[in-house]
Order: sequence, then structure tokens, then C-alpha cells
Amino acid sequence: MALLIGFALDQQVTVPTAFSGPLKIKQRLGTLDPHTLASTDLEPVFREKPAVHRFPGSMAKRVQDLATVVEDEYGGDASRLWTEASDGADLKKRISSLPGFGEMKIKALSGVLAKRFDVAVAKEIAPSNMTLGDVDSPQALEEYQAKKRAHKSALRQAEAARET
Repeated sequence: MALLIGFALDQQVTVPTAFSGPLKIKQRLGTLDPHTLASTDLEPVFREKPAVHRFPGSMAKRVQDLATVVEDEYGGDASRLWTEASDGADLKKRISSLPGFGEMKIKALSGVLAKRFDVAVAKEIAPSNMTLGDVDSPQALEEYQAKKRAHKSALRQAEAARET
């Protein structure tokens, strides 16, 4: 669940900020249990200083929605998302159904699952380029973030060119 929350929070904040979010939530709430997260008003937890995220209201709702999906669809066991996926296509469908998980997060999460947790079905959809799954040092994190910024910039430029 912590892994999924970290990815959910990985938006408009640094990777370390996003992935320290689950620890802050657990320290403040005492658990990362999906049932508890789904049934608790998380906004006060997110707003407590230091804030979990720069957008505490919307991200508290996103984490609550994520926990609700994990509770309802996977019986509260986040790992069932990938352990019960029949193949890469099924895993991609499952990840894309999570609140706030678009194409980039699908690739990043599948990269972590494939490269760090040796999840076979994730290997089918994990990108071959550097992903968060390759980060194992501060230097690797810097390299990953630089490549991610360059990729996003290229996407924005391509989109702007199409609009003109």
C-alpha cells in the first residue's frame, strides 16, 4: 500500500517528498490499512506540519479514493493488484483503474515492480528506458529526475506544436 500511495503522491512534488508521504501518514494515523484510509477524513493528516503534500486537500482525497479501490477491488491487499494479474495487459488495466494513475505512472510502477520486486507480468509492460525502478542511489535519482523533466518538456513541446 505504501508503494501505491507513494506513486499516487508523485505529482508536482519531488520523488523523495512523494515517497516519504506514506511514512508521514502512518506516523500520524498509526496505519496504512486501506479500510482505515478509505473511511477516515485524511485532510487533517495531510495538513499537519510538515504537510504530506503541497496540495493536501486534493491528495488526501486521492489517497482515500485509492484506498477505497484497494479495499473494494482487492480485499484490502494492495499486492493483489499485481500478484493476481493474469498478464501485462491485465496489470496495465488494473493500474490504470487507480485514481491518478495515467500512462507515465503505469510505466513507472511497472518498472519498479519488474526491476525491484521481480514481478513477471510487470516485465511485459515495463519500459526498457530508465525508470524509478532503476534508482538505487542519490546520483541515480538525479539522473532519473533529469531524464523525466526532459521527457515531460519534449511532450509539452510536441503538444504545443500540434496545437499550432
